[in-house]
Amino acid sequence: MSDDLALAALAASSFSLPALRDGQLAGMSALVEGRDVLAVMPTGYGKSATYQVAARYLHNQTGRPAVVVSPLIALQEDQLDALTDHLGDGAAVAINSSRSDSQVEAAWQAVESGQATFLFLAPEQLAKQETVDRLKKLDITMFVVDEAHCVSAWGHDFRPDYLDVGSVRERLGNPPVVGLTATASPPVRDEIVDRLGMKDPLILVRGFDRPNISLDVIRHQEDKGKRKAVLEQVSALAKTEGMGLLYAATRKDTEKYAAKLVENGLRAEAYHAGRPAAERERIHQQFQDDHLDVVVATTAFGMGIDKPNVRFVVHADIPESLDAYYQEIGRAGRDGEPASAILHYRAEDLGLRKFFGTHAPDPEALLAVLKVIKNAGAPAPKTALAELTGFPARRVTALVNQLEDAGAVTTGKRGIRLGSKAKLPALVGRAVDIAEARQRVDESRLTMLRAYAETDGCRRQFVLAYFGEDMPEPCGNCDACIDAANDAGGPGSTEHLASSDDETFPLQSTVIHKEWGQGLVMRYEDDVITVLFEQEGYKTLSRTAVVEHDLLKPA
Repeated sequence: MSDDLALAALAASSFSLPALRDGQLAGMSALVEGRDVLAVMPTGYGKSATYQVAARYLHNQTGRPAVVVSPLIALQEDQLDALTDHLGDGAAVAINSSRSDSQVEAAWQAVESGQATFLFLAPEQLAKQETVDRLKKLDITMFVVDEAHCVSAWGHDFRPDYLDVGSVRERLGNPPVVGLTATASPPVRDEIVDRLGMKDPLILVRGFDRPNISLDVIRHQEDKGKRKAVLEQVSALAKTEGMGLLYAATRKDTEKYAAKLVENGLRAEAYHAGRPAAERERIHQQFQDDHLDVVVATTAFGMGIDKPNVRFVVHADIPESLDAYYQEIGRAGRDGEPASAILHYRAEDLGLRKFFGTHAPDPEALLAVLKVIKNAGAPAPKTALAELTGFPARRVTALVNQLEDAGAVTTGKRGIRLGSKAKLPALVGRAVDIAEARQRVDESRLTMLRAYAETDGCRRQFVLAYFGEDMPEPCGNCDACIDAANDAGGPGSTEHLASSDDETFPLQSTVIHKEWGQGLVMRYEDDVITVLFEQEGYKTLSRTAVVEHDLLKPA
């Protein structure tokens, strides 16, 4: 208890947090006690404070630093600025590609001398053996993985660089690890825990419901009509409600929409990964400084942004999953004031999204990598694999990851070696099976997104159930609820969603299907039960059929 009181006092005195939110103190206490933590909380809720207060507390006692792995330099800079404001100059330092050699060395000196509490690193820095060697000597208090969904191949923003994070933690002696993410459905959470090697972690899932954001879906038949409607709506919202974001599926469309919005008299810019870094930084700064009415972006824009006054997020195209969609719309209304999230939906667009999401396994490429590793007779570095197979480095990383998932290879300090004595074709077969299971899950998540767009029930109930949260009553702040209220003269959606205590298989209970294996009950709607299966993804079943044919059994 004394630790809890000391942590709360430190949060108030050093971080200007006189009142902690639900879950924050529990996370801090767990980290101080050396326990792993996964914090799934929306941006602005206070995920960062959970590790920052705990790390400062431990640094005050031991002089040892915490390491924070963060994917974007802009995110690192924002956190550095905030920590400097709270704790003074030198409390936090960063090592990334924007720093000069002398600045990098000064950062190392600050953490090695005990001056700095926090060391921020980009994940690619961890690929350097000298970085890992210096980190090992620091005996760090905790290993923080920001935007932890990037480690999950089921996540909506998977980054191959992140896959080595777990093995780096192991090489550092397995210090306590904390994973932070703003959105993660159950399979993504499970993979984060597995990838980071968490043991009995405290899992904190808080604040998924954002009741101030209205949820609407506008359905279209024709692409031309959809584009016209998107432009008219965004123009009207920007002129009446304030600043907002418009997401489009392709770089070309961001440019087209931005140009049209400028013609309509708005301050609009297109943002995507194909623009030069200096332009992206300029647009980001204009957005933060309220000098733009609309940013038209691909999913390259928005990670970690905590801007309070975004009044709307409009999607011109269907996103890749509800995970991605919910994180993107969560950038609206962070000041607690009313905000809008609108999805323009055309069923034909699902085919394009399915094409974008296809990552079919390549047995020949997997076998080629295995042959090179076997013939090497010693651990082979990834650079050597790229040279000998002729595959680009990122492709080699992806192939090695698939083989690692199947237990075919292991990655160590000196390189990659075979992890099994089975014949190479059998190892390839195992890797292909796992990759195909991932494909099935990806396709099922797209199916769930379609179901969200086409449901006549409360959209907020739907999306919260997807993330494993039960919302017994309709929200009254989505188009389906408003339509139902107008039709029936009642308070909201009249669609039946079962509560968690009146079903044979309660929500969030584990069940077994003879063919699909173990699953988790996610949602009920009228006669439909939605179950998330580990190998098959999301499946919708008739409750009548489940009962009549005994399709599910409690685990």
